[in-house]
Amino acid sequence: MRRAAVSVDLDGLVHYARIHGLEESALSAHERALHLEVALPRLLRLFEASGLLATFFVVGEDVEDAAASAGVATLQEAAAAGHELASHSHTHPYALSAASEEAVSDELAHAEKALASVSGKRPLGFRAPGYSLSAAMVSALVRRGYRYDASVFPAAPYYLAKAAVLAGMALRGRPSASALDTPRVLLAPRLPYRPDAKAPYKKGSAPLLEVPMSVTPFLRVPFYGTLLTLAPWAVVERTYRAVANSSFVSLELHAVDVLDAADGIPEALAKVQRDLRVPRAEKERRLGQVLGWLARDFRCTTLLDAAQTLPA
Repeated sequence: MRRAAVSVDLDGLVHYARIHGLEESALSAHERALHLEVALPRLLRLFEASGLLATFFVVGEDVEDAAASAGVATLQEAAAAGHELASHSHTHPYALSAASEEAVSDELAHAEKALASVSGKRPLGFRAPGYSLSAAMVSALVRRGYRYDASVFPAAPYYLAKAAVLAGMALRGRPSASALDTPRVLLAPRLPYRPDAKAPYKKGSAPLLEVPMSVTPFLRVPFYGTLLTLAPWAVVERTYRAVANSSFVSLELHAVDVLDAADGIPEALAKVQRDLRVPRAEKERRLGQVLGWLARDFRCTTLLDAAQTLPA
């Protein structure tokens, strides 16, 4: 049976403030914890309603910063229920792909310790901040025994839109913490593959599986949470039909996909992050519909389960 995996990047609002060049120190403790204490329980309810187990990419320092919070307790409940807790690095540095193998390994080691304190297991899957992959990153992941990486996002519309936004911000003198990946990512395989250790956007023989986020054939339109919550519904349906012809689908979501202004989002951030202005009820309705399609059409597993059984 064809397989699918749903994953969630548990990025806090502080990382969106950094992307948009906003003052992150203005965020309150409540706003900094929304992704774990408010979004995470909502996502778990959505997955339970669809009968799915998901992979949550967790930023290690969030666990340390909120050691006694309800959010960490919810992460523990998610792990106990069979959801996978994977690494999204320790401090979410957008320039991690430019770092040395030693620096990458240090990020991984700290995140592993933090996540193990929650689930009792060290993570075996990784997704890079900003999706950018590098040879040093692959080498560090292999040396540390990771089974898969899920950083590759070969989406042409996303890449072009990001390039335009970053260029516009630079012209306005408002620096962004985000960075643009090499255009080579646009030629990366759409389906899971073994990467070349020295050129990870090409097929090779590295001893871990690369699991790209799903894009459509030809135009490479991304099938991810932002499209599901913002695009006209007819576009969502067409995109799903296009990716559903594949043997494997990887749907990526973010915590903000179930947050809205009523949750106490700072006005300055909601102004520049369009999906935060969509009512949460509408977003959850759309996500629930798509999760139902995946549960109907595919055998849905965590990314780790998929990585251990998928051919490459």
